[in-house]
Amino acid sequence: MAKAHKKLSALEMFKRAVFITIGSVLMGVALELFLVPNDVIDGGITGISIMVSELTHLPLGLFIFLLNIPFLFIGFKQIGKTFAISTLYGIAVMSITTQLLHHVHAFTEEKLLAVLFGGIILGAGVGLAIRFGGSLDGTEIVAILASKKFGMPVGQIIMIVNVFIFILAGFVFEWNSAMYSMVTYYLATKVMDIVVEGIEESKSVTIISSNYEEIAETIMTRLGRSTTYIQARGGYSREETQMVYCVVSRLEVAKLKAIVHDIDTKAFIAIENVADVQGGGFTKKSIH
Repeated sequence: MAKAHKKLSALEMFKRAVFITIGSVLMGVALELFLVPNDVIDGGITGISIMVSELTHLPLGLFIFLLNIPFLFIGFKQIGKTFAISTLYGIAVMSITTQLLHHVHAFTEEKLLAVLFGGIILGAGVGLAIRFGGSLDGTEIVAILASKKFGMPVGQIIMIVNVFIFILAGFVFEWNSAMYSMVTYYLATKVMDIVVEGIEESKSVTIISSNYEEIAETIMTRLGRSTTYIQARGGYSREETQMVYCVVSRLEVAKLKAIVHDIDTKAFIAIENVADVQGGGFTKKSIH
């Protein structure tokens, strides 16, 4: 029998609400005080809402809320109750924020500054909402559903959708605005990744060498990182061997390579990005 999901404690729910609120307000600030006054848009449903608001001269917050609601209902079963409620709350707060700030004068009328600061604030806001279990745009829900139907990666679907939105923005505003919007979206995405995953990236490393025992021991001694042996067999040589697997911080990669090459210059090293690391005594530490 499957174990029931643990309910969030009152403190966890309060913490989630606080950070989703902060993220939603930041996104509203980025839109109304930096991007929208300079004819720069975001991707997804928010970008569509900005264009519809421009064409109809009706409040942006109204369209952000109304256009996202159908996707929350469509994807309710797929994304879960907690995520849906968190997303609905975040979108509502963001819509109210844009409405309250609508008549506030923009911080800058210099488009490049608006793109840079608007993109950073926007990315930080979206990142906070995602990190604490919510979302601020229905495009992600659409992408999840489309991914299941067509077998395409979620990120690729979101990118394709946004390409069409930015092309459409070129007709609604002007092509310079569409290109500035693409830069904003790219910048916001990078900042969002930093907020969600943290500045210090982790790397998983797989090492194949006949000196695997010495390499594993040296990594543990000099880096203080645990290692794991993985049974393997050479595809060409058919010989049984052991692969060494470990997770290190981005700053430790160069030192790990030096350790391995000092022992075996012909060792095979494969390094991959790790989205998150939990448990196993792993801590993100700097090299002294």
